[in-house]
Amino acid sequence: MLSLQNFDITYVKGIGPQKAKILGSELNMHTAYDLLHHYPTAYIDRSTTHTVREIRDNRGEYPQLQLRGRFVSFNVLGEGASMRLIGLFTDGTATLDCVWFKGIRELRRRIAAGTEYVIFGKPTWFRDTLQITHPEVDPPEAAEHAPGVRAVYPLTEKLRQRNISSRTIHSVIVGFLKSRNTPFHDTLPPSVVQTLGLMSLDEAIRNIHIPRSPEKLEQARLRLKFEELFYIQTDMLMRSRKRKNAIQGFMMPHVGRWFNDFYYNCLPFELTGAQKRVIKEIRADIMSGRQMNRLVQGDVGSGKTLVALMCMLLAIDNGYQTCLMAPTEILATQHFETISQLAAKIGLNVKLLTGSTRAKQRRLIDEGLRDGSIHILVGTHAVIEDKVVFRNLGFVVIDEQHRFGVAQRAKLWKKSVVPPHVLVMTATPIPRTLAMTVYGDLDVSVIDELPPGRKPVKTVLRFDEQRERVHKGIMAQLEAGHQVYIVYPLVEENEKLDLRSVTEGYETAQDTFKPYEVALVHGRMKPAEKDASMQRFASGQASVLVATTVIEVGVNVPNATTMVIENAERFGLSQLHQLRGRVGRGADSSHCILMSKHQISADTRKRLELMTSTTDGFVIAEADMEMRGPGDIEGTAQSGLPFELKIANLARDGQIIHMARKAAEAFLDSDPTISLYENNYFARALAAMVSRSTDWSRIS
Repeated sequence: MLSLQNFDITYVKGIGPQKAKILGSELNMHTAYDLLHHYPTAYIDRSTTHTVREIRDNRGEYPQLQLRGRFVSFNVLGEGASMRLIGLFTDGTATLDCVWFKGIRELRRRIAAGTEYVIFGKPTWFRDTLQITHPEVDPPEAAEHAPGVRAVYPLTEKLRQRNISSRTIHSVIVGFLKSRNTPFHDTLPPSVVQTLGLMSLDEAIRNIHIPRSPEKLEQARLRLKFEELFYIQTDMLMRSRKRKNAIQGFMMPHVGRWFNDFYYNCLPFELTGAQKRVIKEIRADIMSGRQMNRLVQGDVGSGKTLVALMCMLLAIDNGYQTCLMAPTEILATQHFETISQLAAKIGLNVKLLTGSTRAKQRRLIDEGLRDGSIHILVGTHAVIEDKVVFRNLGFVVIDEQHRFGVAQRAKLWKKSVVPPHVLVMTATPIPRTLAMTVYGDLDVSVIDELPPGRKPVKTVLRFDEQRERVHKGIMAQLEAGHQVYIVYPLVEENEKLDLRSVTEGYETAQDTFKPYEVALVHGRMKPAEKDASMQRFASGQASVLVATTVIEVGVNVPNATTMVIENAERFGLSQLHQLRGRVGRGADSSHCILMSKHQISADTRKRLELMTSTTDGFVIAEADMEMRGPGDIEGTAQSGLPFELKIANLARDGQIIHMARKAAEAFLDSDPTISLYENNYFARALAAMVSRSTDWSRIS
């Protein structure tokens, strides 16, 4: 299999230079290895021949079917782009139309009326006429030699325009496999294959493209999915173990006056059991002599910032400076204000550094960082600029790390001779299977309790015809002295999408909620205008904030008790959950109202109803990944996997992920450096896989 990575696809029979060029640009398919790893997405059954009569008698939704008969006549209708060829087909039981919009000249040359053919395609009804659009047409003898079950491959529109069909790819792969006399060398360690009873790689490759039976196809899928996930888990575990064994970290054994003074005099409320557990886990890391690389995930409002501050105080007690980096100026400012307020009594020196920091203030911050008098620096990307120099940076907190590039995070690492301890925080709950893959080389802590006094947000689904009732409820909240968010998906009206816009909503809110002041925030506003509007709302001057999703992260207004999300059907589950997290931050009961059109799909209704049934971010994250796939989960595409998944699916293959993780741990326990002779081929395959990919697995 390794040799196929150097086998140019141009020389595979049935391809040639022209097809190789388009396959390379459209599917990133350059070698025979890439060809064999272009897996089918579906399979069609050509083992049964149906009749036209049974299709007509059982009018409904049909899959692709095979029919046998003759064309009675052909007619060319229309001109230019609207030209189409219609062939009247009969099998003696009834008739249907076959319709082609492309390749008409070639079809007229190849297909004749009165001759017997086998056709294959998806029957549909169009204005009470039964038809198949672009059916495959073969002479009976060719169809007899075709496999009963045939693979269907993913394509692009450009490939279809160049007449490269799924059938073309299938034919090329089948020809290549039949021409190969020797089996493919297995790429998994022999002990793993034997222990788990997996199908051999050779059998798996052949059965995924040419299934011998449904049972063999399932075995092939399991083997190939497991292999992809085993490579990822092995690579990440090796990195994690190497880091823990090789990268020295600052020793921070002391609990001193800063931590104790804060704990006994400033703590705003009793820590939850989850917060105490996570602090203990972090403390064990920073006392180990190894560099910490830990992810703390917790739902909105679970108290992650407080945990981060207390751990930074431990670092300060041991003589080190600390830094918190956030992705936006709004979020960095909020962290700065929160930390400053929490630690005001103990005299902690906290500074804020963003792109808006004035030159004079920057000079003072630079001096404080260099002489060590600044204990905590909170900031945006500005903190990783080369001119920002710390005296002894020992502990770094990165909030919502998926919004930073790998190179940006690495710059923080290099601001100290010994790599600082790294604590990554995210308020986007990560599904368990995703955490084991994307963040597989990190130690993971979970804060799964809300602080005392925090009440779950009650969420309801309302439709456009109930708007007046919703407005009355909002007015009642305003009259009670509370504040309200109203979120829109668009800045300006879009007639094609038929969505409400934030500018239109702002005007409506001003009229509807008089005499209360309404503020407006969206991404196209100048930063100063946006910040001024946010400040009016945060200070209580404005009672209603009409906004786009710019307020998804970084706004903390405990007096805001109602969140209205317009066109909620346009948002993903994770985004809805993040928006909902802007309310329920005080002691008062809070509400989230999802406004939607009545005419929505069953899947959309299911998504919105899930939001009304739970406030558990981890339940929502699992469901979001199941519905949308892992590539859409916030941060996954940027954080990435060490290798591209061709067949495994993080949303549906959780059981196989666990199996691969367990197998990788056992394998590395027996051969930590993958140096045993029997594992030599796997070591080469893993090295080749790593060299073909970008290393996104390093978090800092």
